[in-house]
Amino acid sequence: MVIEAFSWQHGIFLGAGIKSEATAAAEHKGKKVMHDPMAMRPFMGYNFGKYLQHWVNLEKGHKVPKIYHVNWFRKSAEGKFLWPGYGENIRVLDWIIRRCDGDKSIGRETAVGIVPTDGSINLDGLSNINMEELMSIPKDYWKEDAKEVRNFFETQVGPDLPAEIRAQLDEQEKRINAL
Repeated sequence: MVIEAFSWQHGIFLGAGIKSEATAAAEHKGKKVMHDPMAMRPFMGYNFGKYLQHWVNLEKGHKVPKIYHVNWFRKSAEGKFLWPGYGENIRVLDWIIRRCDGDKSIGRETAVGIVPTDGSINLDGLSNINMEELMSIPKDYWKEDAKEVRNFFETQVGPDLPAEIRAQLDEQEKRINAL
């Protein structure tokens, strides 16, 4: 549900690989999941590779923030939402703030980023939350995701993809394959 990027460049990579359900804003109909880098596809005004390079360059000479990726809409095998969403999202934001404040004890490294440790998200008053499933990193899913992201980068960004982002994809694939 929530992933902290390993680094600034890894965070840019995570953002570049975002997918979302098509909406009217994107001029698509139906429930098709499509690549929506940085959740900006309908509004991208120039070459995406150059856009990514701009973000990569921001790190030079600046103290950059941590980057987080959330999926409030993860579903179980039965098609049920694993997280209640809405106002309960503050519980995840609390975890993010504590991580930003430097609490390393509440995060554990996985192949795709840093996720909450058991018990680090306050679940008081909630029932039927399967945190193990919510924070799981299914190898087959992530292998397919990496394959789709690579294809998207190759066909849509091509030679303009910054080397730093290509390296992040290569490293993530290695970590996933080692699961």
